[in-house]
Amino acid sequence: MTPSASQQPARFRRAAWRAAEVFTSPVPPQEFARLFNPLVSSRQLRGVVTAVRHETPNSATIEFKPGGGWDPHKAGQYARIGVEIDGARNWRSYSLVTAEGHDPAITVTAVGRVSTHLVRTTKRGDVLFLAPPQGDFLLPSGPRPLLMLTAGSGLTPVMSMLRTLLPKRHDADVVVVHSSRTPDETLFLDELKRMNDEHHSLTLVHRFTAHEGRLDLATTHELDELCPDWRSRKTFVCGPQAMLDDAEKLWHTEELPHELTVERFMPTLFADPNARGGLVTFEKSDKEATAEGNTSLLEVGEDAGVLLPSGCRMGICRTCLTPLVSGTVRNLASGELCSDEGELIQTCISAAVGPVHLNA
Repeated sequence: MTPSASQQPARFRRAAWRAAEVFTSPVPPQEFARLFNPLVSSRQLRGVVTAVRHETPNSATIEFKPGGGWDPHKAGQYARIGVEIDGARNWRSYSLVTAEGHDPAITVTAVGRVSTHLVRTTKRGDVLFLAPPQGDFLLPSGPRPLLMLTAGSGLTPVMSMLRTLLPKRHDADVVVVHSSRTPDETLFLDELKRMNDEHHSLTLVHRFTAHEGRLDLATTHELDELCPDWRSRKTFVCGPQAMLDDAEKLWHTEELPHELTVERFMPTLFADPNARGGLVTFEKSDKEATAEGNTSLLEVGEDAGVLLPSGCRMGICRTCLTPLVSGTVRNLASGELCSDEGELIQTCISAAVGPVHLNA
């Protein structure tokens, strides 16, 4: 069968790599190519930083050009970003803030080791390690009125949505209620004001919590004032845990859970006051550690000096999967117990229930 035109370039590339192996063996030819192009890798997706723009004194937008293998993102999605710090690769998940069809970018606030490193040290030409875009915090497929409730860096996925939607859909109807402490600490403040002036389809409400207090979602009173028709809108919420919890309770009380989409940066963990923990044995590392019942096995291992795989540390990326040799673990996100020998468990959201042996 003759290959199609779309298949031929890939076929030629594979043939070229095979031919190059004659001269580079035993080292893969991709490793030599990486000396000239840092985005070339047979094992790890990479991106090169093309611009760094500071949004506030403690935040920056980092634009990057991904190498081959990157799937174009959809508005509202996130990606895992990896950086080298003190010789170790660290991964965190960040929302992509650019519109669909544009090269990706992340906006990072200097909170935590990885985010602070990105904000303070990243420069043009640096190489980032990447995982493909993912997530289902996405715009609805058809036209309908929208309400966006955001706070702090929870604005980042919504910016991708606004940058995608507003230039294309003049019939859009979007209300954005964004909370931040002060104007100086507000991400994208000038751009949001400009959007509000240029697009009649957008209604923007800024709430500066240092003077006005936090948005109260315990009752409907404030929403009724800010957006009287909120019950008829598809609502997206992204921000601190308490805000997300209150929103879920309110929409459930109003019998509208299907109209709410929530993006959580951290999982909801179930703390069991009676959790007993146990002795954790890391068999490959020949180490043991006593674990509390509400402490993740990843943290227990790291405190004991065991090098465990990790990524998002949120129970999303599954980079931390480790075989359970014996014992019982509790999923801190769902509360479920697992005692199946050989089962791959997520150490970042699993805790020991009695003695546990891990293949790590």
